[in-house]
Amino acid sequence: MAKIKITQVKSTIDRSKRQKDTIKALGLRKMNQSVEHEATPQILGMVAKVNHLVQVEEL
Repeated sequence: MAKIKITQVKSTIDRSKRQKDTIKALGLRKMNQSVEHEATPQILGMVAKVNHLVQVEEL
């Protein structure tokens, strides 16, 4: 399965608890932090919910 690199590019300040929890579940804690995940349907769904806060690259 393909891997994706997810980078947080915007702050979670003034965002809903659901969006904050999704960012935390992806493993992101700070601005400009990057994590790598397998491109599973679950991860892609989480990214879709917070796509305005993150940048995604395929590896």
